[in-house]
Amino acid sequence: MSPSQPDLNELARAIKAWGAELGFADVRITDVDLARHEAGLQAWLDAGHHGEMDYMASHGMKRARPAELVPGTVRAIVARMDYLPISGGNSTDADWRARERLRQQDPGAAVVSVYARGRDYHKVLRNRLQQLAERVRGLAGEYGFRVFTDSAPVMELPLAEKAGLGWRGKHTLLLSREAGSTFFIGEILVDLPLPIDAATGAHCGQCEACIAACPTGAILGPGRLDARRCISYLTIELKGSIPEDLRPLIGNRIYGCDDCQLVCPWNKFARRAVLPDFDERNGLGAAGLVELFGWEEEEFNRRMEGSPIRRIGHERWLRNLAVGMGNAAAAGARGDPRIVAALRARLEHPSALVREHVAWALTCHESAL
Repeated sequence: MSPSQPDLNELARAIKAWGAELGFADVRITDVDLARHEAGLQAWLDAGHHGEMDYMASHGMKRARPAELVPGTVRAIVARMDYLPISGGNSTDADWRARERLRQQDPGAAVVSVYARGRDYHKVLRNRLQQLAERVRGLAGEYGFRVFTDSAPVMELPLAEKAGLGWRGKHTLLLSREAGSTFFIGEILVDLPLPIDAATGAHCGQCEACIAACPTGAILGPGRLDARRCISYLTIELKGSIPEDLRPLIGNRIYGCDDCQLVCPWNKFARRAVLPDFDERNGLGAAGLVELFGWEEEEFNRRMEGSPIRRIGHERWLRNLAVGMGNAAAAGARGDPRIVAALRARLEHPSALVREHVAWALTCHESAL
């Protein structure tokens, strides 16, 4: 079916209304010409700033050419879904940021990035986007489409920026004047020539709070990120040993990092999720390092079922926690008996990776042993 232009306008309006019904906070439409981003992508890859994320380079410039990835694509439907847990909805928007900063100062706390405390967003968004795509078929007839959520070689943030969902902040995340940066995005690539939405301008001004706040100096300058130094990369993407010079800078962040978002003025507008899927599970918003370090693999797999955290596996989970427990020494808990005992219990762990980080953590406490 080839809808006429009036039909396409009607379809675009329907898509946005259906998106709201499915829990999306905003839905926009853009063309898929990302040619101007190719040089920047290549320079980032050439500099090695992607670290061990070989998948970033494996598809070459196809990442900036959606029509090559899915032949026939002429438009991208880009959707935003807010993720601040509903369960904290009685707090003011400012409170969630203050609460997170306080936990970072607690040497016994295990800090998990807010986005990862609930259900795996890949599953939530993919399911909802698929439902949206099926609704389009009901009105437009058979058409070509493919759903993505951080799951394919597509430059999602440039598409979202081009569609008008927001602008790229100096930390490289997408920012919205209505919702800050605490949201997920997903796309449907389609072969329907839908009317497109206008991009929005950037609104960071002279602010560089995110650059100054990065614990490891991973934000090299406005829009320039060296992933190899980013705590999210080190605790999630990196498969091997965390460089020793970076370990003390990680603090008690055991999965991801929210620092650049916590200081961003636009996040005073961060919105609560409308779906319960992103509510905290397993007490991850208040868990302690020793408690989580005590999980054996079976318990980790069971508790993390349906969580984005499960993909790093138990071995890297223990690695990250060991670093946090080592850093507790410099944060006021040097020689803490519970921490030291928990670390010693893992000294003979079967994994060389775990043993290495446990031994390092114990050396951080050794002056009090």
